[in-house]
Amino acid sequence: MPVGYDGATLSFLRRELEASLMKIDSLEKENHELKQETSRLKAQINTLKAHDLERKSILWKKLQNTMNCTDEPPHKPKLQIDVPLKKSTIEGNTISLPKPPPSPSPLQRKVAGPPPPPPPLPSSPVGSRTVRRVPAVMEFYRSLMKRDMTTLQKENKGVGLVPVTYSRDMIGEIENRSTYLTSIKSDVEKYGERLNDLIREVESAGFREISDVEGFVKWVDAELSCLVDERAVLKHFPQWPERKADALREAAFSFRDLKNLESEVLAYKSCPKQPLIQSLNKMQALQDRLESKISVVERTREGTCKKYKELQIPWQWLMDTGLVGQVKLSSLKLAQECMRRIAKELESSRDRGDLLLQGVRFAFRVHQFAGGFDTETMHAFEELKKIGSGTRGS
Repeated sequence: MPVGYDGATLSFLRRELEASLMKIDSLEKENHELKQETSRLKAQINTLKAHDLERKSILWKKLQNTMNCTDEPPHKPKLQIDVPLKKSTIEGNTISLPKPPPSPSPLQRKVAGPPPPPPPLPSSPVGSRTVRRVPAVMEFYRSLMKRDMTTLQKENKGVGLVPVTYSRDMIGEIENRSTYLTSIKSDVEKYGERLNDLIREVESAGFREISDVEGFVKWVDAELSCLVDERAVLKHFPQWPERKADALREAAFSFRDLKNLESEVLAYKSCPKQPLIQSLNKMQALQDRLESKISVVERTREGTCKKYKELQIPWQWLMDTGLVGQVKLSSLKLAQECMRRIAKELESSRDRGDLLLQGVRFAFRVHQFAGGFDTETMHAFEELKKIGSGTRGS
């Protein structure tokens, strides 16, 4: 057995080492890009999760307050509340609001391919995204491996064989044993035909009703849920219509967000047992949320409508004659509750001029936001005015 190596062997081993180090640098760069993409997706998921938890928390508190105001035994809370809308009269003009769109029928799609795998065990709110490779673990592992390799190179300087063998082992670990990268490559090969069909469906999709967009987005998300990392896999399909897919999701989420807020406002009812200041603060907070949401929609409406028209996505619901107008009119319910509650308080205490001013100020705010009062809100205002005039005269 030879105990040394000639110049040609050492030169060959040196070239192998340099080539291995170049591969390592390339893989490190790719891993860095994957880490950035994963961090971005994680931030989006956390944002949506926080938003969803906030809505659920508000609904739960509202239902608890409702149950506290009744002597009947508590019932299981229902998080979805549907309140029918009626015609509203504003400044003598009758506005017929469109009925909520019917629930979308199951979409019959042509996309073929293997059915998605069964959902994982519900271990956390984020579902199938729970068990995923954590980039920080991979980064820490690589840093340790790189440090140990440097130490071995210094200890075995002049031998050459050990560093080359170790470098090959590390490359094999990163290239062939990385579960995350292997899973992505597997998904590209396994679901390639299915994703090509899905691409054609998204590109050709066109809708008349925003409710149909909701159903389509749910179906697309279900088709993509089988992938280990949606963004990473779709990067291998440059023809994926990312702009349209993102716009569809944006429209579906914004529509559902406004509908949920509208339902929450219409279902609100002031509890007589609750302190007056607490009730007024709740109404104020709901009105703040309404105005904030509508303000965002109106600021971006022109550009959003133009984009939706181009991508065959319904945009009429963003107008004052659509859902946005319905949401504005829902604030009349808050004005009614506020004025009636203050009027009742003034009947029992006739030295609350500041309270009267607070009620009138809130009523005026809603009046400007909704564009006027309907008949029922006008009656509540007249009653408050009548009681307030008697209070001030006494």
